[in-house]
Amino acid sequence: MPRLGFGVYKNYTTTVSVVEALKAGYRHVDTAQAYRNEAHVGAALKEFGIRREDVFITTKIISSHHGREKTLRVVETSVNNIGGDYIDLFLIHDPYAGTKLRIETYKALQECQQAGKIRSVGVSNYGIKHLEEIREAGLEAPAVNQIELHPFCQQREIVDYCRRNNIVVSAYSPLLQGRMDHMVLQEIARKHSKDAAQVLIRWSLQKGFVPLPKSATPARIRSNTEVYDFVLDAVDMERMDDLDVGKEGAVTWNPVDVD
Repeated sequence: MPRLGFGVYKNYTTTVSVVEALKAGYRHVDTAQAYRNEAHVGAALKEFGIRREDVFITTKIISSHHGREKTLRVVETSVNNIGGDYIDLFLIHDPYAGTKLRIETYKALQECQQAGKIRSVGVSNYGIKHLEEIREAGLEAPAVNQIELHPFCQQREIVDYCRRNNIVVSAYSPLLQGRMDHMVLQEIARKHSKDAAQVLIRWSLQKGFVPLPKSATPARIRSNTEVYDFVLDAVDMERMDDLDVGKEGAVTWNPVDVD
């Protein structure tokens, strides 16, 4: 799983943007059934001419499709939308369906994994109690938990749980949905001759997360990959860590506490 992914939520030029991302060097694209652009991602792979095995695709099943039979059907749809015969990482998008359907859906995704249609099974927006119910059901831990993560919403207890249980933490909304004017971010950006977006992505990488920045602007798509020629020092990291305000810092739905 490449450490830097390209997100396509609310991207209304998905095919063009994904082609641009592939040109910029991204080899991980994060989509979802609920985004309604899986087929556009698939079209971009075809247009760019990349081999299916050379790009990592993540998609997700939303709670309205939870349940065994629905899951089996929509996995087939996602595979067909992307092209090829498998999805690299399939996530349960959210925990809203309740324990019974969450577990049923997780098992169905594992069935698809055993059938070779999915390489890895994971979850998104899962809090500790949702992760614990998987363990208590005697099922293999998810490969990934994708949650909202950035300096203002660090979800430390969930991150710690995932680290203890060898679950990769993927970070959506790492760029605060564009709200990057905080003084600390701007000062650190100037210090390194970078922009705030690059600083936020670098913070996420140094934390060991898999950030998923998104943009429809070609120049921004490219600049968001230019994060490997500098390092945030201990003072930078501490200043950014100190920005955490817990759940109050969330900029999205962040449904990690639902029953």
